[in-house]
Amino acid sequence: MSAEWDDALHRARTHAPFLSDLLGREEDIAALLARGEAEAALKLALARGDPDVCVRLRRQRRALALVLGVGDLAGAFPLSRVMAELSDFADRALDTAMRDAVGSRVPDHDVWGDAPIGMVALALGKQGAGELNYSSDIDPILLYDPRTIPRRDRDEPAEAAQMAARRLVQTMGSATAEGYVLRVDLRLRPASEVSPLAISYDAALTHYESSALAWERAAFIRARSASGDVAAGERFLHAIRSFVWRKSLDFGAIDEISRLVRRIRESYDGPPRPGPGYDLKRGRGGIREVEFYAQTHQLIHGGRIPELRVRGTRQALDALAQAGIIGAADAQELGESYDRLRVIEHRLQMVRDRQTHALPAAAEEMDNVARLDGLADGAALVAELDDVTTRVAERFDHLLEMHGGKAQPAASAPAHLAQLGFDEPAALAERIAGWKDGRVKSLRSDAALAAFAEIEPALLAALAAAPMPERAITRWEQMLARLPSAFNLFKLLAARPGLLDTLARVLALSPALADALARRSDLLDALIDRTAFALPPPVEALKREYHADAPNYERLLDRVRREVSERRFALGVQLIDHAHDPLEIAAGLSRTAEAAIDVLAGAAADNFAEEHGRIEGGQLVVLGFGRLGGGVLTHASDLDLVYLFTGDYAAESRGRRPLGATQYFNRLAQRVSAALSVPTAEGALYEVDTRLRPSGAQGLLAVSTDSFARYQREQAWTWEHMALMRARVLHGPPEAPGVLAGFVRDLVAMKRDPAALKGAVLEMRAEMARHKPPAGPLDVKLLRGGLVDLEFLTHYLQLREGGGPDGAFLDPHLRAAVDALAGAGLVSGDLVAAHDLLTRLLVSLRLVAPDGMELPEAARGVLVANCLEADCREEDGWDALLAALDKARHAVAQAWAKTFDETLEL
Repeated sequence: MSAEWDDALHRARTHAPFLSDLLGREEDIAALLARGEAEAALKLALARGDPDVCVRLRRQRRALALVLGVGDLAGAFPLSRVMAELSDFADRALDTAMRDAVGSRVPDHDVWGDAPIGMVALALGKQGAGELNYSSDIDPILLYDPRTIPRRDRDEPAEAAQMAARRLVQTMGSATAEGYVLRVDLRLRPASEVSPLAISYDAALTHYESSALAWERAAFIRARSASGDVAAGERFLHAIRSFVWRKSLDFGAIDEISRLVRRIRESYDGPPRPGPGYDLKRGRGGIREVEFYAQTHQLIHGGRIPELRVRGTRQALDALAQAGIIGAADAQELGESYDRLRVIEHRLQMVRDRQTHALPAAAEEMDNVARLDGLADGAALVAELDDVTTRVAERFDHLLEMHGGKAQPAASAPAHLAQLGFDEPAALAERIAGWKDGRVKSLRSDAALAAFAEIEPALLAALAAAPMPERAITRWEQMLARLPSAFNLFKLLAARPGLLDTLARVLALSPALADALARRSDLLDALIDRTAFALPPPVEALKREYHADAPNYERLLDRVRREVSERRFALGVQLIDHAHDPLEIAAGLSRTAEAAIDVLAGAAADNFAEEHGRIEGGQLVVLGFGRLGGGVLTHASDLDLVYLFTGDYAAESRGRRPLGATQYFNRLAQRVSAALSVPTAEGALYEVDTRLRPSGAQGLLAVSTDSFARYQREQAWTWEHMALMRARVLHGPPEAPGVLAGFVRDLVAMKRDPAALKGAVLEMRAEMARHKPPAGPLDVKLLRGGLVDLEFLTHYLQLREGGGPDGAFLDPHLRAAVDALAGAGLVSGDLVAAHDLLTRLLVSLRLVAPDGMELPEAARGVLVANCLEADCREEDGWDALLAALDKARHAVAQAWAKTFDETLEL
């Protein structure tokens, strides 16, 4: 073994735990490396095989990382070879995963070899340039041809493409015992906020010809047809060539490029010079500045000089020097600096196979990276990097000066931001400049920029006054990034400046409402009228509102989505502003959903009947379970639905395409679920969960009422009977609610073994506690003594007592059931108050802290105001609320101990 290989293996084992582990796992490759047989080791790594695509790709990637890592340290593989091998592997892996994904849906179709598969991956970024690093993600754009993509007969082309895209991402990125292949980031696709994962060729072409932004031009400088139907991808890139490489630039385009250049500096808030925490990629004088230096010149001059249309960074710098656009010395300095920065980046990633670009914060870890590279210590590494980044930064500074990089809008000047009370005003000023640099689609037009300038001073003042300014600003940025256009929003806020304070509170306090605004900024329109702060009317009145101005099925789907979105958003604002008791908000959310279910189920049945007719004597019945059945929804609640049908299961519909009853109602149930969940032009509505149906996910989606009754009597588990305690009919014939109530009374009245019932309930709760622990100290649902325990306790007593005299304990509303049990002396009256507090907390938390973790001070204020009486909201209101929560949990625990002879650990 040569000294170089001996030293490389020693450094790998001593300073890179990732490589050291691989040396132990890949013994045959380690033996070849020990003998210095780099090419043989590389060939063996790429020959790793397994019938399972996921396993094969992961083993190849792991072995390749070892060979390239040690070979790099030994000097056998130069940087260019390392990046090329990693990029080539990414191309092959992406191709394999894509073909496997397409073929999985159509196993009889040959998708291997050179067979066309109707999909292509365009490699962008470092993969497109052939410059991938050790632990990089990849940023492809997935395109498909609706005419040629293999699919099952019942699949639409778009559906087949999305399923393939999802499987591809899973195959490549999911972590298994074998590791992962490559993380796949699809956010560079057109309109990624709203578009599917895979886009048709025609839709993508339309986007790049009409509405793409300057940053997308920059991204396509390095674009390459890499995997799948490569020839089709090359034709596509040729078709958009004029979009990327423009013969001439107007002043607007030059201004776009100026914004892109400024963004490099403005988006970075880490250490300005090499040292602990310095980011080699994003920091001043770092990798991205070299890349963007080259790409900016390419964008400006590449339309007229075809020789500049190259993908690699070093090649671009050399071509720019050859064309006389930059000096030869600049090209050499930047090229050598780039190579050195990339080598150190690789060293950082070799240590633990992490996608990191930041120098370690700890001195010993900095020393470790330096010694892996062959340097004496971290100080030597920092000194070298300081010299390298200084040379890069000087040239990038000149580029900024050329393109107006020092412009600063007065409203967002650091001095003004400091007066408003913002922390770190200089950094915030850079972020605000980033909002307007052309990358944010909603601010790309001159009209949008002018409208934003009109509200900017008042907006910044409102954000500064928000309960948590930093969180409000971050969510404002996220909202801007997701909006296709913000012009109307800016104009609305200019016309109704009072909404700015509400907007700032929403952004600061509720991720759910902020996300809703990001999808539909016009939700703010509903707050102009103070009637938006009234609770929703009864279900029948809501149904009339939903039906208004909806002449056909498609228009009705859109109208219901619009009405529900506005109601839910307004109820969320009411919750934040303490306009109503959270219990009333929860009931309002439930009425809003119930009306939507009944309206859309009826409309779906009418629409379905146009093709298949109706079944005489048969009708769909929709049951609501869980919080929906109990009439107490939160903003995060799914709809727990069970579908039944009345009439003869052997009947057949009378229509153009008749169906038997079972098939008819199962397909109709699918149609109803789609009406409630599939996004339309007005967005999504609800998530639907049908797993509570007989036999769960393995059972039919819809069964006859007779089959349902027989299943519940003869086969259902105890937990299914418990779930039935909160079932309600939300859609069906007029007699259905009475029939269900009578059936539940009869079922509950069946003789049960009290010991067996008790044992089953306790076993279920213990199993749930093992598999679904609380998410945090405020998870009032899953904490012991929380709502789940209260539900289990209540449903157990309902079953044990046979529903009570004349079914007195069988109200599907949990609070009413607890109250009835307390009235009968079976539980303490304290449980009603415990239910109310726990539910108020749950409803509020789902809006302001859906993860159930600790809250910042301002969000705590929302909970205190919503859950405590006014005389308890003093300076120690949070402590008082925690004490009330503790009291409620102890009340549940005491009732649990009395009922089950079991002590809960609180």
